[in-house]
Amino acid sequence: MQKHSDFTQYTEVTPSAAIDTARHGWRAKCLQRLIRLDLPVPKTVALPCDTVRAIAAGQMPDIDGIAALFHDVLVSIRPSPGDPDWGGPNTVLNVGMNADKHAQFVRDHGQAFADATYLGFVQSYAIHVARLDPDMFTAEPSSEALAAALAAYEAEMDEDFPQSPAQQFTEVMRSMARAWEGTTARLLRAAKGAPADAPLGLVVQEMAQAFGPGLSGRGTIQLIEPVTGAPQVTGRFRGLNPVNRKAEETLFLVKDKRGHSLEEAAPEVFTTLQEHCQICRRKLREEMQIEFALENGALKVIDAVRVQRSARASVRIAVTLAKNKIIDREEAILRVEPRAISELLHYQVDPRAPRDRIARGIAASPGGASGRLVFTSADAQASAARDERCILVRRETSPEDIRGMHAAVAVLTERGGVTSHAAVIARGLGLPCIVGASEIAINQRDKVLKTKDGRSFREGDVITVDGTTGDVLAGQAEMLEPALDEWFTTLLHWADNVRDIGVRANADTPDDARTARMFEAEGIGLCRTEHMFFDEDRLTVMREMIFADTAKDRKVALDLLLPMQRADFIALFDIMAGQPVCIRLFDPPLHEFLPQDREGMRELAEALDRPLSEVMRRVEALSEFNPMLGLRGVRIGVTVPEIYEMQARAIFEATVEASKRGAPVVPEVMIPLVSAKREVELVKTRIDAVAAAVRTATGADFTYRLGVMVETPRAALRAGDIAQHAAFLSFGTNDLTQMTYGLSRDDAGRFMGDYVQQGVYPEDPFHVLDEEGVGELLLIGSARGREMRHDVTLSVCGEHGGNPDSIAFCRRLGFDYVSCSPFRVPVARLAAAHFALLDRQNPKKEH
Repeated sequence: MQKHSDFTQYTEVTPSAAIDTARHGWRAKCLQRLIRLDLPVPKTVALPCDTVRAIAAGQMPDIDGIAALFHDVLVSIRPSPGDPDWGGPNTVLNVGMNADKHAQFVRDHGQAFADATYLGFVQSYAIHVARLDPDMFTAEPSSEALAAALAAYEAEMDEDFPQSPAQQFTEVMRSMARAWEGTTARLLRAAKGAPADAPLGLVVQEMAQAFGPGLSGRGTIQLIEPVTGAPQVTGRFRGLNPVNRKAEETLFLVKDKRGHSLEEAAPEVFTTLQEHCQICRRKLREEMQIEFALENGALKVIDAVRVQRSARASVRIAVTLAKNKIIDREEAILRVEPRAISELLHYQVDPRAPRDRIARGIAASPGGASGRLVFTSADAQASAARDERCILVRRETSPEDIRGMHAAVAVLTERGGVTSHAAVIARGLGLPCIVGASEIAINQRDKVLKTKDGRSFREGDVITVDGTTGDVLAGQAEMLEPALDEWFTTLLHWADNVRDIGVRANADTPDDARTARMFEAEGIGLCRTEHMFFDEDRLTVMREMIFADTAKDRKVALDLLLPMQRADFIALFDIMAGQPVCIRLFDPPLHEFLPQDREGMRELAEALDRPLSEVMRRVEALSEFNPMLGLRGVRIGVTVPEIYEMQARAIFEATVEASKRGAPVVPEVMIPLVSAKREVELVKTRIDAVAAAVRTATGADFTYRLGVMVETPRAALRAGDIAQHAAFLSFGTNDLTQMTYGLSRDDAGRFMGDYVQQGVYPEDPFHVLDEEGVGELLLIGSARGREMRHDVTLSVCGEHGGNPDSIAFCRRLGFDYVSCSPFRVPVARLAAAHFALLDRQNPKKEH
């Protein structure tokens, strides 16, 4: 049945009614599907979005016509937005309840039931429709509470509680329509991805009343446990005690020693509900939660919604539905959000457990861990030596903290952003990490962490870092284990079959390489060799090389480092078993390997047997005003060529040795921070000479590929010249973003939130690739590189390589692969599959 006028329309929901999601919302359409499945849905009327907009503007539909459809029974009015994730105004139950109905319920069903029903409606109406103070309407049901609520409403509104069902209909609908159009609701919807003109429909449904001699009450049921996705009957049911029929209580659904259950009280109903869930699963192609009511033993299905689920449950549900032939594999892939699966790779704080949050920062590396506070890397190492789990807390980390980060189970910093040192290293190590936690204050001297609410945590106190949400919690939290199970593996293998861009890992150590293999990366796209020099036994030798006065003395120290580097590369090649390994030559400024405090300089003077004054002078001489733009990268390779020559020799000797034992190795040697073609020519000449010398010395033949890390704007602009001498161009978007914006990636976190909030940048450019600026440089660089050399390999090896939006951009530019932290490889694999599938479905649409 429909009612039309110039501005209104409503439709009774029947199997053949013209109900459309775009016009009437998801709830109306879902209810129609339930009706078509012959589920016992109460009479329902749907108001389309144009009617709701008219109501918000003050034009009401034919309320009397709607009321006449329900023959003077109580109804519920529920929101029906276009997408359930957009939320909506609160449902109002028992509309039409008034003094006459109350008297009727008293006669037919008793005082307690009548009071509870009327009070519930008065409270809901006062809070959600009249917008009165909720604290005034929270009493438990009783005759006195009902009288008090009616009196409070009259006192606040200067009028009696409305008794006309038509007036109640009108005010509830108007309130819901206007709430949807409010500023707060719009902002909340926008945050969930809803368009500015997101539609809202309304659903009016006959109430199923919980009274009668038979079992009565309301509940929900689903067949999936929402955190793990395992099969399990889950839900609740609240009704009269099935034994004494005197008091309402919450029943378990399944038999339970702790109390009464629906399965025992009404086994046929319990079986029917499970059958209804199975029908919804097969026909709606989804795991659904059914909201139901029992009215004197008769079952009514009020609503059904998609089961709320964690990321790990999403994976298991999607794969299981595909294996059961309910959906196909491609749809299973698209049903799992790529960013969400990063949670599955780590221990996670159990969302079902209580949490005592003491601070919040930027969630820089996912996962959860609890441990004792330590404030220095040395203390972290000492804690690990005692087999104690610790969390390293620093204002911000530096390369000297790498050993401490290895020893810790999580990292927390007061400063920094998503591409700060702590964030990048933590993601590579798979450590939970929070950076930019400005709500904490760290006293390094006294080893105390203070929070915004005045609490103090000292060294040894236990806290929890939730790197997935950015929450810092007091004490030890309950954890969920990683979910690297058969469903996770199956989904990613399905994804690999459809994606069309390669995914490699950034891996600096054998442990990183093993993690990359575990997550099935297609090789190493960036090995930062400088991280190998921070181990205890190498740092002193490295410092001896830095303090050498002549090339001859430098060679003595480098000869000691050569076998160490060679062993590192042999291990990497063995682990990767013939897969490509791209090794970046030494990049950071030399001062990063020197101590900055007096105590550290004193220890270095003793180790080198040099006067403290000489050490201090040399440290000062090597310091730079802007080290990230100073003597680093290829500039060291040109001015101190012995370092690159040693590294090249280590790479080629390792290539020969690893090739003897396994698959042939073709190493990729990458020159960092290039800005001119001549730099590449100078380094290439020296590396070719080293390769020839190794071939002669070993009698073994091998090949290698030389490429460039494009991380300066000039390198992108002159990519055509540079490609003449480079087999590959790998865009290092961390530094490229830093130099393009003129921002320090370690300091930008202090103000980036304000910039994004005020619309200066749409997103943090260190987190999501800036397609308009940095992306333009990638476009220019890739086009000019391929124009000069059509077979040049193009890739991104910055942290953007693990970001789904950035992967989509790289696909559009025709890049060969992306490379990211090992723990982001699964995200990249799934995201790449998403974009490939979406392009097949919408070949003309850019994603």
